[in-house]
Amino acid sequence: MKWNQVSVLTTSEAVEAVSNILMEAGANGVAIEDSMDALNFESDAFGEILDIETFDHIKEGAQVIAYFPETIFLPEILPTIELRVTQLEEFGLEVAPKRIETSEVVESDWATAWKKYYHPVNISRYLTIVPEWQDYTPHSKDEHVMRLDPGMAFGTGTHPTTRLTLQALEVVLRSGETVIDVGTGSGILSIASKCLGAKEVYAYDLDDVAVAAAKENMNLNPVAHDVIVAPNNLLVGIDKKADVIVANILADIIIELIPDAYRCLTDEGTFIISGIIEEKEGSVLTVLEANGFVVDQRFQQKDWLAMIVKKASEE
Repeated sequence: MKWNQVSVLTTSEAVEAVSNILMEAGANGVAIEDSMDALNFESDAFGEILDIETFDHIKEGAQVIAYFPETIFLPEILPTIELRVTQLEEFGLEVAPKRIETSEVVESDWATAWKKYYHPVNISRYLTIVPEWQDYTPHSKDEHVMRLDPGMAFGTGTHPTTRLTLQALEVVLRSGETVIDVGTGSGILSIASKCLGAKEVYAYDLDDVAVAAAKENMNLNPVAHDVIVAPNNLLVGIDKKADVIVANILADIIIELIPDAYRCLTDEGTFIISGIIEEKEGSVLTVLEANGFVVDQRFQQKDWLAMIVKKASEE
């Protein structure tokens, strides 16, 4: 059987959104080659640091590579993929040059073609993401190793929004919390929450592909075996209370989520939001304030922001 490779040349900020589009179009897996990865490895203070001079990586922007079985007729779906990628600009994402290329891959090569793009990622001193097929030895007894099949979905830890969110979770979680992960994607935030001591974790995503991928990734991590993963539109219809709600999604969708997050959060709870491009910060802050939230901490990497938010005191 042959596979068709579809590559989208875009920007670092758009990789997860483009990955989502390709998976929804029927891709059996995605790989991300991001120029930001080399910078992250070079500047990371923890764990094994790659020698970027010998690391074969893209020098500018990012490339999202997807694999489609030959049973999917590419000429029929490519115009839709191109349109949806262009529409990402309406959410404030820079996607140019958004060049799409296709090629054929024989089955014997496909099984390993995308794996070369992934390496262990040290998010912090205590959190490390490791592709499920790689051997890895923790550097200390306190290090939590999270196994992930990054070819199945989105949120692999290399993108700044995911890294910022994981670091915020590390700041907030102490032990015994109930966590709701909105727009779970690969499930990495839910897995991290369990590693950091959360008692109950509920992971929701509107996309059935992401839900299935998240469940498989939970199975790769025994600590996350009891995470509840289910399809849902943000927090619509959810009536449980959480100590922590975490959402790494686009700013415009965070704005839509804010009222329900307030409703589902305990009085002393924490709302962690990420995926906010700097130019959208003002819009998000306005809606947060209007709904009774105040920003407790703010994180930034390049043009991306994450925030730890609390309910405003009534005093």
